[in-house]
Amino acid sequence: MDLEITAIFCQCADFLISVGHRDDPQCEMNTAEVMTTALTAAAFFNGDHERSRCFLKEYGYIPDMLSEGQLNRRLHRLPDALWRAFMAMNARTADNPLKTYLIDSFPVPVCRNIRIKNCRIYQDEAFRGFNASAKEYFYGLKVHLLITEDGIPAEMFLSPGSYSDASSVYDFAFSVPEGSSVHGDKAYNVYAVEDELKERKIDLMPIRKKNSTRKRDSLFEAGIKYTRKKIESVFSVIEQKFPRHIHAVTHRGFELKIILFVLAYSIQKTML
Repeated sequence: MDLEITAIFCQCADFLISVGHRDDPQCEMNTAEVMTTALTAAAFFNGDHERSRCFLKEYGYIPDMLSEGQLNRRLHRLPDALWRAFMAMNARTADNPLKTYLIDSFPVPVCRNIRIKNCRIYQDEAFRGFNASAKEYFYGLKVHLLITEDGIPAEMFLSPGSYSDASSVYDFAFSVPEGSSVHGDKAYNVYAVEDELKERKIDLMPIRKKNSTRKRDSLFEAGIKYTRKKIESVFSVIEQKFPRHIHAVTHRGFELKIILFVLAYSIQKTML
């Protein structure tokens, strides 16, 4: 745990230097320490920032720790784009010689279905989605991920639960090297995006539907199915980090915690 916390801080500090981030000289805690506190909470304390804050202060990791309210305000001032850039940088440092990526989504309920009427974080039917693998409806968000073949997240975004995977393919930036291949399930059969990515020398290779007009060789299709299944194992490991209920008061806090859980997994994965 000691080495992991140290590694998290070093990666945060190196990332902030690389993007040219500078803190105000009057800050008691620098941004790297703020990020480390949040990521430590996601990695070891089920997203409980207060437990992480007390632990890091008590054991001397961050002696000049901010109060709970001050830390929360500093965290919320950091834009989501900063966390996503950190995730992308972490993925670039990983070894991916075959340039193979996987794409899919998984649901994160904000509450149980019976409590939907009392939910204050989200209050719209757009957040009611269907989880095909569990064959049940849920109320919350979808996490859309693009990961390396070794399971390291490279790109992510959140959407309301009803948002389809077919629509989500338009929202990915696909910031991957030329010559990369991106594998997905049948939902990602969007020919317009395939053609656009092909111009960028990126192959989007979803599992073909039976009525597809762009059929492939059966052995090649079987290889795509085998490779794509690895992302389901990644989702399972990420979801194990989630507590039974993600505590949040606002939608911004709920979404931030999801991003932190995925990023904490990403950092720990690259340490292996």
